[in-house]
Amino acid sequence: MLEYLLKKIILFIGLMMLTSAHTAMGSNLENLAKALAKIRGEVETLQTQLDTEKEKHGSRMSALTSQLADLSVEERRQKLSIEKLQNSIEKMSTNTKQAEQSGESLSPVLIEILANYKRHIQTGFPFKTEDRIKAIDDLEKNIANKLVDPKKAVNQAWSLIEDEIRLSKENGIYQQTISLSGEKTLVDIAKLGTVFLFFQTRDNRVGMAKRDNDNGWKFETVDDTSNIERITKLFDSLKKQIRQGYFELPNPLIK
Repeated sequence: MLEYLLKKIILFIGLMMLTSAHTAMGSNLENLAKALAKIRGEVETLQTQLDTEKEKHGSRMSALTSQLADLSVEERRQKLSIEKLQNSIEKMSTNTKQAEQSGESLSPVLIEILANYKRHIQTGFPFKTEDRIKAIDDLEKNIANKLVDPKKAVNQAWSLIEDEIRLSKENGIYQQTISLSGEKTLVDIAKLGTVFLFFQTRDNRVGMAKRDNDNGWKFETVDDTSNIERITKLFDSLKKQIRQGYFELPNPLIK
């Protein structure tokens, strides 16, 4: 009788353990199913994000390609401008040799070259335009009033044109009065060759010079936070004499 009772107890315990194991297995399967569903959801989310990033990358590459084309056009424009100035120097040299025996015949040649140079400045890169034109006007007046020897005037004109070519190769911080929102404003200028010109006002506004049309430029402030940070970083670097490195800047050539 005791032996029979022990067997029943053992059988009951076995059934209890089997039922518990079955319940635990079912619970584990349910947890695994939930975990798998969660992972699938995360994979779908990541795939969506990846597709979005691919689209953004494609759009950015298209924009960069367009900007590169704009920069190439501007580079060709500047090269052509420099070539014209170099031709002016060569012409001046040739005409000087031909007219070196006569100061009177040399003066008209100088006036013509200076007039062409002045037109170049008036329609070109808007860096200290008034100062550069004033230097030409002063030389023209001195030639017209015979206040300077024609041969010395040639050297002065030569120096002015060489300064113009040097501008295309120099980067730095300068001060300049610009027209901003219809008002004359003294600003700091960050000049990068004769392609890019950025400015920073005393009240911490920043902006850049943009082509208004084929014959003019205008100064505009920048409102986008990321572009403000980029221009500010450029000024900080140039003020610290850091003139080489990678700088991401807004493109003023975009219409």
